[in-house]
Amino acid sequence: HVQLVESGGGSVQAGGSLRLSCAASGYTYRIKCMGWFRQAPGKEREGVVVILTAGGRIYYADSVKGRFTISQDNAENTVSLRMNSLTPEDTAMYYCAAAEWCRLGSSVVAHDFGYWGQGTQVTVS
Repeated sequence: HVQLVESGGGSVQAGGSLRLSCAASGYTYRIKCMGWFRQAPGKEREGVVVILTAGGRIYYADSVKGRFTISQDNAENTVSLRMNSLTPEDTAMYYCAAAEWCRLGSSVVAHDFGYWGQGTQVTVS
């Protein structure tokens, strides 16, 4: 099994920045993809950013391109998400996710991800 523990998040004014981190433990050698999904009230969960842990290919949702940046530390089995220029539309519960295999195309598929963190709230006012 793989466990994911998130940290960061919180409340910020529009235009501000936040940083999320996710630490993986357990059978981390199985992880090939890590990233972040978010879900706002009344909306479907959407993929925000996903990185292939080997090779570093990255998917960014169009809504966050140029504002969000993912980074990874393979030695520590962590990924971090730097979120800049936040808007109220970014308000959501953010979930760290990991997968043993995933599809990276014009979008990402939540169903590919078998491991999820507990979620951390991001509120932009």
